[in-house]
Amino acid sequence: MSTLTLAAHPQHNEYLSKSLGAARLGWGSRPALLLIDVCAAYWKQGSPLDISHNPEGAASPDSMRRLLGAAQANNVPVAWAQVRYNHPQLLDGGVQAKKTKTIRAWQDGDERGLDALVPGLEPGEHETLVLKRNPSAFFGTTLATELMLQGVDTVVICGVSTSGCVRATAVDAMCHGFRPMIVHEACGDRSLLIQQQNLFDVDSFFGDVISETEALDRFSHAQCN
Repeated sequence: MSTLTLAAHPQHNEYLSKSLGAARLGWGSRPALLLIDVCAAYWKQGSPLDISHNPEGAASPDSMRRLLGAAQANNVPVAWAQVRYNHPQLLDGGVQAKKTKTIRAWQDGDERGLDALVPGLEPGEHETLVLKRNPSAFFGTTLATELMLQGVDTVVICGVSTSGCVRATAVDAMCHGFRPMIVHEACGDRSLLIQQQNLFDVDSFFGDVISETEALDRFSHAQCN
């Protein structure tokens, strides 16, 4: 998030007066790109999860494609996290299945095709792919181990939705000792207000909200071989 956008938040000066959000994590020595829940459900008309009415949400796949291209061109590790449920009564959806009925989009046998991949945003053959049943890409998956085995210390996060799975993943990335970098142009949510409030809060406590330009520049100098 740009400095101007952060400064526009009503509580910006109050937070700074208490040293909230003033510190920056900064980049480590080896970043990885993590794309969360990128599928048709979020950009398909008629989907209960559609965020394309929010201009920032509608534009986020283009930003993700640019980040993905830069990561692949510079040998930056790429990881994908996708939801999948296979129990016929959605017991593997846990308590969330009782609260959030829209997760049925990722249940085996759902015929709406909402879990379809987005063109230009498909996992590569040698890229990390974890299937998750919870909002965080780390909870109950092997993601942390697989990143550690690649020497990753910084996770560049993008995907959907900002207030849910992106936020949960950023918090867990920090808890696992990674530096979360959340690219604001490459995330989306149903409401511009929800998007901005969550990015402000994450930037204040859990990670660095950065621009696509900063991420692209870092990838171009990553030299991750």
